[in-house]
Amino acid sequence: MAIDIGISEQDRAEIAQGLSRLLADTYTLYLKTHNFHWNVKGPMFQTLHLMFETQYNELALAVDLVAERIRALDFPAPGTYREFGKLTSIAESEGVPAAREMIRQLVDGQEAVARTARSLFPVVERANDQPTADLLTQRLQVHEKAAWMLRSLLEE
Repeated sequence: MAIDIGISEQDRAEIAQGLSRLLADTYTLYLKTHNFHWNVKGPMFQTLHLMFETQYNELALAVDLVAERIRALDFPAPGTYREFGKLTSIAESEGVPAAREMIRQLVDGQEAVARTARSLFPVVERANDQPTADLLTQRLQVHEKAAWMLRSLLEE
């Protein structure tokens, strides 16, 4: 059945492609944050363990929102490590970094997701796609706040 929601197929495809990158970044950051939650140690253990848990739980919910928006635009959502690896802008970490390095990497990851979300606005605005614009705005607020909170832990 054809979809007719007032956004052309070409614009929907471009938006879905961008949202697929956002989904890959979000999932990669989720995995990295969960890994660091499991493996953090040191004097900030309790603080970081709880902060990372809060963040990975939020990211786990976010991947569903992004994937469902892709589906609402009538495109398949990527859902494999292989696809995410090709689409993400976030590098995997090697080994188990020290706590401060975990924080630095998560700041970089949060900022990367924000940049990916922000990069979609031109096509979303051109297509008059308010639901995606709203989703992107909400994601930006979450990622910019998380990056700020993580950065604050690095200040002395």
